[in-house]
Amino acid sequence: MFEPIEPYNSGFLKVDEIHTIYFEEVGNPNGRPILFVHGGPGGGISESSRQYFDPKFYRIILFDQRGCGKSIPSAEIKNNTTLDLVSDIEKLREHLNIKEWILFGGSWGSCLSLIYAILHPKQTKGLILRGVFLGRKEDNFFLYQEGTSYFSPDGFDSYISFIPKEERNNMIASYHKYLNSDDLDIAYKAAYHWAKWELSNVAINTLPDLESILEDNKANLELARLENHYFINDIFLEDDNFILNNIKKIKDIPTIIVHGRYDLICRPIGAYLVHKNLNNSKLYILPAGHSSKEEAIANKLIEATEEFKKL
Repeated sequence: MFEPIEPYNSGFLKVDEIHTIYFEEVGNPNGRPILFVHGGPGGGISESSRQYFDPKFYRIILFDQRGCGKSIPSAEIKNNTTLDLVSDIEKLREHLNIKEWILFGGSWGSCLSLIYAILHPKQTKGLILRGVFLGRKEDNFFLYQEGTSYFSPDGFDSYISFIPKEERNNMIASYHKYLNSDDLDIAYKAAYHWAKWELSNVAINTLPDLESILEDNKANLELARLENHYFINDIFLEDDNFILNNIKKIKDIPTIIVHGRYDLICRPIGAYLVHKNLNNSKLYILPAGHSSKEEAIANKLIEATEEFKKL
C-alpha cells in the first residue's frame, strides 16, 4: 500500500435538514478523480482508506456516509436510505466541481457504487469493486441467519446468544428492536454482538485486535444500527434484484472486480454474476477472505488502481 498521506482539503457538506457529511481530499488536486466508497453501511473511512491510490496521479476523494464517522448526527437512521446516499454522492461531486470519476467501493460500498453507476452512468468513468454485495434478501439471510453460521458456528453461537431463543427465527428483525432501544446500554450491547459477528468473519485469520476494536461503542452502534436499518428495509429498493436487473445500463463501463474465494461476508457468486453481465469487466477471485487489508486483496486493488491510470 502507498505511504500514509494527509488530506489537502477536508470539510463538511450539509445534505439535508438532518445530515451533514464529512469529506476529504488527498493526493494530486489536479489528478484523476477517484471516490472511495466505504462499507457497512456505517463503516466509515480511516487513514488506511487513502493508501490504495498513487497520490501523485489521483485526486482521491473520501467521505463518511450519513450517520457514521465524522458525519453528523451519529448513528441517525432518519432520512438515511440508499437513494439518499446516492444523492449525497452527486451533491459531493457537484460541490467539488468534478465532471466524472472512478468509484472504488468495497462490500456495501460495492453495492452503493453499482447503484450510483446505474443511476448516473455518465458521471461514472470506471468501477473498482471489492467483496461484491448485491443487497438481496438472500445475501443478508446468508450472513445474519443461516449460511455463514455453518463456517463459523462458535461465532454464531455468540452472535445469537444476545437474542432470546424465542426471537431467533428472524435475527435481523430481532436485533432491530434492541439496536434501537431507548436504553443506550442495551443498544450498545446489541451493537457489540452484531459488530463482533461481522468482524470475526471479515478475514481468514481472526483479527488479533478484535476486542480492542470492539471497545468503541460509537463505532459499533453506527455499524450495527445502520446495517440493520438498511437490511431490515431491503436497502430501500422495491426490486430485490435491482443491480442485476439494471446492470445493462453500465455494461460497457470499465470494471475491475476483486473478491476473496473464502469470503464469509459476501459470497463470491455475487461478484461472478456482476462480471458475467458486463462487457468490459475483469474478475479476480483470490485465496482470501473479505477484508480489503488482506495481502492478496490489497495487492490486487492497488494493481487495479494502477491499471486504471490508462483510462
